[in-house]
Amino acid sequence: MKKKTSTADKVFVICNSIFMILFVVITLYPVINTIAISFNDGIDAVRGGIHLLPRKFTLKNYSVVLNKQNMTTGFWISVLRTVVGTLSSLAANALLAFVVSRKRFIFKSQLSLFWVITMYVNGGMIPVLLLYKNLGLTSSFNVYWIPGMISAFNMLVLRTYMQGLPDSLEESAQLDGAGYMTVFIRIISPLCKPVYATVALFVAVYQWNSWFDTMLYNRQKTSLTTLQYELMKLLSSVSQQSGSATNMSTTGSSGMVTPTSIRAAATVATMMPIVILYPFLQRYFVTGLTIGGVKE
Repeated sequence: MKKKTSTADKVFVICNSIFMILFVVITLYPVINTIAISFNDGIDAVRGGIHLLPRKFTLKNYSVVLNKQNMTTGFWISVLRTVVGTLSSLAANALLAFVVSRKRFIFKSQLSLFWVITMYVNGGMIPVLLLYKNLGLTSSFNVYWIPGMISAFNMLVLRTYMQGLPDSLEESAQLDGAGYMTVFIRIISPLCKPVYATVALFVAVYQWNSWFDTMLYNRQKTSLTTLQYELMKLLSSVSQQSGSATNMSTTGSSGMVTPTSIRAAATVATMMPIVILYPFLQRYFVTGLTIGGVKE
């Protein structure tokens, strides 16, 4: 029989729907507004009144951003560090989490506590800089991915997920003669796709958005610059002239743009790769974050 819906349930559904719609509007409006300003004429944008659509459409803002010196090099270095950093970090953290999640590993509690402490305590910026310099990581691409291979947070998320898998799967494989690497690669890893996608998204977003390490370790080496660092320098330069029009010449076109329109274009250029990537990982992301963060 069809269950009768009470008045209180109807009121709750209506209120909940209204709240969620408002929440979506509040969340999406700043993004859509930024996109509209990025495609709007810079001088016209100073007048204000732009909400969801550009008033005077132009690609001049993107032309200024994309034709900036070292921008192409920075883009490819950012893509390379994101790919290399994500794959290496995922592999290292997964292997470490597999070891720590085994019940017969006698030091798992002590090591887990040690890694948790590293999440709250570090040596400081100057000691880390000196350490990287002595290890030969400065002025090198390796500084982008080697120091971040192991993350205590990501490792603990992976470990918690692996601990929730039935022990009988590993025991059955070992009865058939499988070793630990075979169990990890052929049994555990296929079942960990949701949490792998979650951790991969965490690492990819961090690698793509990172610029501070470029400024600290590779500032003098333009061949190792990153997109975010170049955009940061661009935003810093235009912020000094905030509120006034700036004449910026670009390849094939020149015209008046403003700090507001340049900031909007740089913001969109920065976030679009992650926005495009997220829908492909979203179904894994939700499941992996929920299961990997809860221990029964």
